[in-house]
Amino acid sequence: MLLPKETSWVILAGGQASRMGGTDKGLVELNGKPLIHYVIARLQPQTEHITINANRNQDTYRALAPVVSDHFPDYPGPLGGIHAGLANSETDWVGFVPCDSPDINSDLVERFCQQVEATTDILVAHDGEFQQPVFTLFHKRVLPKLTAFLERGDRKIILLYKECETKYVDFSDSPNCFVNLNTPQELAQFGTLK
Repeated sequence: MLLPKETSWVILAGGQASRMGGTDKGLVELNGKPLIHYVIARLQPQTEHITINANRNQDTYRALAPVVSDHFPDYPGPLGGIHAGLANSETDWVGFVPCDSPDINSDLVERFCQQVEATTDILVAHDGEFQQPVFTLFHKRVLPKLTAFLERGDRKIILLYKECETKYVDFSDSPNCFVNLNTPQELAQFGTLK
């Protein structure tokens, strides 16, 4: 079994956040605290290695954790951040979570690690109904395939998963782990529940 300390984790905060009016989503505040603070607070007890993928406001993020930026221009989406995270990682296994999911499980890293097998390239969370493609754990050996995938202009994360040895991690007992706040309305609604 893979040990949590053998993994590193990247918080994906490199998108354009078009549904949030272009505001940098990781820095949008929920009850007076930037969203990324919630994610870091959930991840820190689970792993020794946290990096943030960001393409703007890097200095603000750098105050929280080391920052890596996309190598590919024009915001290629989550795969741009995954590529940057893999390219800059010192561990063979690199996990990814989005910056706008404040309720991630306290055992997320452990659950992923328990499912790793020798032949696995990628593990993806599944909430019992849907796959959650940006909650994922990649082996570094996927990097050349991912680079080629992005170079030919592909952006759909699910297509990459079909090209690799991909397994799913069961989170059907805790689908709220994946609540993500994409719009000001979702943010306001979630804030009143907390």
